Amino acid sequence: MHILYMLVIGLVIGALAKAVMPGRDPGGIFITILLGITGSLLAGFIGRQMDWYATGQPASFLASIGGAVLLLIVYRVVMTRRAS
Repeated sequence: MHILYMLVIGLVIGALAKAVMPGRDPGGIFITILLGITGSLLAGFIGRQMDWYATGQPASFLASIGGAVLLLIVYRVVMTRRAS
């Protein structure tokens, strides 16, 4: 059940990140889910390193979207360079 919850939240966060940064991205829904989940993990990691969150505390919803947007930027740069 926990994995299903993570996938749904990842999809929502990934979709919101793509709404913040519209444009064509290869990969579809699976990349969106992965960006959302990884963005949440990245936001939590950065937040713990900066003492914004305690150990084991998840990142906030907005921070998770920010992490996903950051990953989306990196993803677009890498995919653009690959295509060139």
